[in-house]
Amino acid sequence: MNDKRSVVAMARVVIVFDFDKTIIDCDSDNWIVDELGVTQLFTQLLRTLPWNSLMDRMLMELHSQGKTIEDIAECLKKVPLNPRIISSIKSAHASGCDLRIVSDANAFFIETILKHHGLINCFSEINTNPSFIDREGRLRILQFHDLNSPPHGCNICPPNMCKGLIMEKIRASVSAEGNKRFIYLGDGTADFCASLKLEGGDFLMPRKDFPIWEKICTNQRLIKANIHEWSNGEDLETTLLKLLNSFFLEEEKSSVRTDQLVEVDCKFLTSSIITHA
Repeated sequence: MNDKRSVVAMARVVIVFDFDKTIIDCDSDNWIVDELGVTQLFTQLLRTLPWNSLMDRMLMELHSQGKTIEDIAECLKKVPLNPRIISSIKSAHASGCDLRIVSDANAFFIETILKHHGLINCFSEINTNPSFIDREGRLRILQFHDLNSPPHGCNICPPNMCKGLIMEKIRASVSAEGNKRFIYLGDGTADFCASLKLEGGDFLMPRKDFPIWEKICTNQRLIKANIHEWSNGEDLETTLLKLLNSFFLEEEKSSVRTDQLVEVDCKFLTSSIITHA
């Protein structure tokens, strides 16, 4: 395989990941609430506050109980992350793909987990709800969409974030670099909104039997992208690397002999498996 040529080909590929229940195998907000012992209060307030405001309230409660930023960070480092997903992200990044995140979690949670697993530098952009530490040392959560701006008007996504709008901005931001191919991975209803922005040459990787899968099953005619479902970390890695290999073969098919194509296929698809062995 010509490594330089591979990197050039893969640079045309933009991979967009959701975070909760996609990169990690749980919801990071629920993880913190449950692990740090504020589930009862969370449940009491769940119907009275928007989700982001509720999480901000929970973090203030944890601070009042003496929990520090360090306590929260240590808790986040225990979040389950499948080794096969770690290796697939590293493989895609090493191949030259542009990796991004679109998530309704928050910056502190995502960055803490990615840094802990050595993945933070794999992503060129993280689109999520902003967070900051105030003067009292409390972690605070804001909304992705400015509260002073007009509502985004989407009837699929929550008020604080429309993933469809974010996907439109990502596509517009890379359009000057030439034709790009997108792969989108997600599990939730808002990820379905993002998938509506994919085009015919793109690929959608929905997590099977999760909310996005239910939306696709009843609205498949609205999806232009090719659909490749996955269920767990092993499925995600295998499917993603196969798609990347197919992109590379499309770039190479006019100049590489058939016997070389087989060699490239095998080498690329087994790269991450060798790491696990």
